[in-house]
Amino acid sequence: MTLEEKVGQLNQYSGKVMTGPANEKKNDLQVEIKNGWVGSMLNVKGAKNTREVQSLAMQSRLKIPLLFSLDVIHGYQTTFPIPLAEAASWDMSEIRLSAHLAAREAAASGIHWTFAPMVDISRDPRWGRVMEGAGEDPYLGSCIAEARVKGFQGEHLGSTDAVMATAKHFAAYGAVTAGRDYSAVEMSDHEWKFRSQ
Repeated sequence: MTLEEKVGQLNQYSGKVMTGPANEKKNDLQVEIKNGWVGSMLNVKGAKNTREVQSLAMQSRLKIPLLFSLDVIHGYQTTFPIPLAEAASWDMSEIRLSAHLAAREAAASGIHWTFAPMVDISRDPRWGRVMEGAGEDPYLGSCIAEARVKGFQGEHLGSTDAVMATAKHFAAYGAVTAGRDYSAVEMSDHEWKFRSQ
């Protein structure tokens, strides 16, 4: 691999839907994919679209396939209760099942990887990501995280009904200042000790 190809494989670009902070610099995405300078794509939905973009990657010198990722938070086509609502059930088998059904649908559309479950502990109800997690109880949160990872990844990661899971926003992202998303987190030794009591 050339240095440009190695660095390029670390790039993840968003498809048509932007999430989070964005770079104003415009790239010729098709050229970058054909050159092997993109490793993964976020927010490309649907088998037709993922195949179309994947065909560009297969024109690169090394023909390294792209990974397609998506925030599959509470279902893909079939919508399930938000994770915070599922947490209220304390039903790990149903939570695992909902994650598995979402993974089956996402995988069928060409998605390989989800940015879920969100595993941080909510500390401020104003935080915009409270709905993505299991609330403020670390024990319940860890049980649900395990169930959701097993649901997403299935019996065999790499199967046609499985997607890679990402335990995201771990740790302390839920302690953002005044609940503002993409904001500062003060997590000094003093704060850690205070929170763990």
